[in-house]
Amino acid sequence: MISHGLTIVINELKKHLEDAYSVPVSNDEVQTGNLAEGLVGAGNNGGVARDKLIFSMVNLKEEKALKNLPNYVRNDVTLRATYENPPVFLNFQILLTATHSNYNNALLVLSRAIRFFQSKNVFTQDDVSPASITTHAPANALDCLENFKIIYDLYSPTLEDVNYLWGTLGGKQYPFVLYTMRMLELKFRAVYNESGLITEVVNEFYHKNTL
Repeated sequence: MISHGLTIVINELKKHLEDAYSVPVSNDEVQTGNLAEGLVGAGNNGGVARDKLIFSMVNLKEEKALKNLPNYVRNDVTLRATYENPPVFLNFQILLTATHSNYNNALLVLSRAIRFFQSKNVFTQDDVSPASITTHAPANALDCLENFKIIYDLYSPTLEDVNYLWGTLGGKQYPFVLYTMRMLELKFRAVYNESGLITEVVNEFYHKNTL
């Protein structure tokens, strides 16, 4: 589901670049990747590609404000209640890195991405293109998002945070921007109990005669 959430946003960004800047979607200019593996052509066997805008997840936190949700779902038609664990709401820190060998091109692509998220930072199943949901989606339906609301907020790290981040990734610093992707709901529907609803309360009390 995390992968699908990132894929949906990346597909929307690609569509924006194609519509606004005539950048072909087929060139895969925007990708996910782990920068800790290094860059291709920098003495590594693997690594992420050069001349791309790379989305990397560098941290995640639970949204504790929504932790105490009810653990049941009420059905007024069948008069039954199903009990299941509440969903987990997560916030992610997403690093956008421009790996272009040409520094000016890196800044150009990065500024286009920032302007995209300035114009649209909320993504739901109702306001994104259907193709953004299905293109490169996980093969297993259980790994796909159905109802979602993904919010991107710009995050401004301190110089100390930046130094620690790139030191953890083990590489040199490239032009980047950091966003908080929040309110991604993760849930696996597993009902562990079911019961009927209380439809009537009887409050007729009487005293038993004592001998």
